[in-house]
Amino acid sequence: MLGDQFTLIALPWLVLQMTGDTLVLGTVLALISVPRALFILIGGALVDRHSPKQVLMITKYINLVLLAVLAALVLAGSLTLWMVYALSLGIGLATAFSIPAGVAMMPHVVARHQLQAANGVNLGLRQLTMFLGPLLAGLLIALFGDAATAGAGGHGGTRANATGIGLAFALDALSFALSAWTLSKVRTHGGTPQPAAAPQAVLSSVAQGLVHFWRDGELRTCFLYWSAIALFIMGPIHIAIPVLASSTPQLGAAAFGIMVGAHGAGTLLGMVVSGMVPRLRIGSLGMTILAFDAVIGALFMPMGLITAVWQGSVLMLAIGLLGGFMQVSVFTWIQQRVPPALLGRAMSLFMFIFMGLAPISAAVTGWVMKSITLAQLFAASGGTLVVLAALAFVLTPMRRVSDAPAAVR
Repeated sequence: MLGDQFTLIALPWLVLQMTGDTLVLGTVLALISVPRALFILIGGALVDRHSPKQVLMITKYINLVLLAVLAALVLAGSLTLWMVYALSLGIGLATAFSIPAGVAMMPHVVARHQLQAANGVNLGLRQLTMFLGPLLAGLLIALFGDAATAGAGGHGGTRANATGIGLAFALDALSFALSAWTLSKVRTHGGTPQPAAAPQAVLSSVAQGLVHFWRDGELRTCFLYWSAIALFIMGPIHIAIPVLASSTPQLGAAAFGIMVGAHGAGTLLGMVVSGMVPRLRIGSLGMTILAFDAVIGALFMPMGLITAVWQGSVLMLAIGLLGGFMQVSVFTWIQQRVPPALLGRAMSLFMFIFMGLAPISAAVTGWVMKSITLAQLFAASGGTLVVLAALAFVLTPMRRVSDAPAAVR
C-alpha cells in the first residue's frame, strides 16, 4: 500500500495548484492531522473492543472510497475547495483508527518469539513506501501535468491539466484495494479478545486503559519519557532541518532531500538490523534505549554547524540507523508486555504521544526561533535529549526495563 506518504505528497501539491495559498494548505493538513491526534485513543479502544483486523479492513475500504472519489473529481475537473476540506477530514479520521489497528495487528498474526523479526520486516516495508510513495507521486505529476483545472475552488485560472494528480490519487486508491484484498487472506490466531456481554462506553474504555498503563511502573516511565522527547526534541527537529537547508548557502532544496533520504535509508537499515539481531542490547532494553538516545542527541548537536551536504547526510544516516533499530524493539516490547485486551489502546497512546505532542512542540519552536540562532536550537535540542536520557537513567526505573514478559520478571 502506498498510503499516507503518497497522499501527503499529492494532496498538498493539488491544494497549492488550486489556490496558491499556504493558509489553505495549512488548513488542509490540519484537517488531516488534528482529527487523527484527537481520535487515535478512541480508535485504540475500538480496536480492543472488536479486532485489529476488522477495524483495519473497514479503514482500508473507507480510504479506498475517499481516494477514488478524490481522483474522479480531479480528473473530471469538478473538485472544489470545500470538497478538499471534507475529503481531508475523512482521511484524517480514518487514519486515527487505522494506525492503532495496524500496529496492534502483529501479535494476532505471528508467534510471540517471532514478533521482533516480524516487526522489523513490517516497519521496514513501511519505511520503503516512504521512498516509493513520494517518488511515484512526483513521477505521475511530472509526466501527466500538475495543476488543477480552471475555476477549482472558486479561485479561477488554469495552470495545466490535473491528469497527473488525478492518476496519483487513483493509484493510491488502487493500492488500498489491493491491501484490503491481501488483508482478507490473513489468518489470525486465538489472541483476539472476545467482547464482553455489556461492553464499556468508549470513553470509559479509554480511561480504563490509561489507568492500567499508569499503574504499570515501567510503562508509565517509558510513556512519560517519550512524551518529554516529543515535546522537547521532535518539534524542534522537524522545524530546524528544513530551515537549515533553506538558510545555509552551501545547501538548498536538493541538499534537504538528500539528508532526509539519508535519514530514511538509515532508519530502514536499522529496522533490518533489528529484525536480524533482535537480542542486540547494551545491558537491558531500557539501557539500550537511553544509550542510543544519548548518542542521537550528541549527533544532533553539531547539525547547525554543517557546511556541506555529506556532513549532514552522515549525521542523519547514523541518527536514522539508531532510531530505526530502537523503533522495532520498542514496538515489540509494548506488544509483548501489554495484555491483548489492551493492546490497541497501548499502541494508540504511543502513537498519540508523537502525533499529538510533536506538532505542539513544532509550533512553539517556530516562535522560539525568533530569539535564538539555528546552531543554538540544534545544540539545545540535542543537549536536552542527552540530559533527558541521563536523568531517566539516574532518577527512574527505565534502565531496568527488560525484554522479558512481565509475568516472568
